Amino acid sequence: MGRMTETVKVLLIINIIFFIGTMSLGEPAYRLFSLWFFKNDNFGVWQVITHMFMHGGFMHILFNMYALWAFGSPIEQMLGKNKFIFFYFSAGIGAAIIHSLVNYYHFETGYTELLNAGMDPQGIKTLLETGQYSTGILNSVSKDVLQEFYMAYNTPAVGASGAIYGILVAFGMMFPNVELFLLFVPVPIKAKYFIPALIALDLFSGFTGYSIFGGGIAHFAHVGGALFGFIMMWYWKKNRFNQNRWD
Repeated sequence: MGRMTETVKVLLIINIIFFIGTMSLGEPAYRLFSLWFFKNDNFGVWQVITHMFMHGGFMHILFNMYALWAFGSPIEQMLGKNKFIFFYFSAGIGAAIIHSLVNYYHFETGYTELLNAGMDPQGIKTLLETGQYSTGILNSVSKDVLQEFYMAYNTPAVGASGAIYGILVAFGMMFPNVELFLLFVPVPIKAKYFIPALIALDLFSGFTGYSIFGGGIAHFAHVGGALFGFIMMWYWKKNRFNQNRWD
């Protein structure tokens, strides 16, 4: 965790510019640049990229940008600029894909159960637009399924966390024995233990809905970024491709 590399510096600047612009423009910026469910009218293909530069608040961007600097700089030094850029955006896009697939599952599950319960497509559309429904539908469809259905359609994803998780995995694979000092843990933990534990925690939260870090977190986006990051680093290491920098 030494000097900041050039690509990391540029990514930091772009994220800060997006954050300031979002704070100024408010809702229109979130509607345009966040990643929406692909069946939502707000969805645009560019959001697969732009959502990586959007953040929900100061602490959100602070933690992500700190991780980008701390873990991204040594990875860029090893991979080279162009390879690091490829890695960063691939992990972020991978996170978006996994997040969208999970949302698709929740959406289709809810839509099918509502149809089977006798609700017509117009009624389902009204539910998605207003969030209102007759409580009688709960006799056939669980409240959790309804909530996941509604949230999958109406909740946009923002943040660089998917790409950051890819970088964390790369760091853990390249520097497994580096000891990390964490604010909430009084003893140093080696990267090869901390990073898998962090991903396992996201998996647990994603499947159970319980999160020690609070709500509104796209846990499966984190897992997706980590998965794509692992696949790329595993492939490069297996083929000794990691020895060739893309400068």
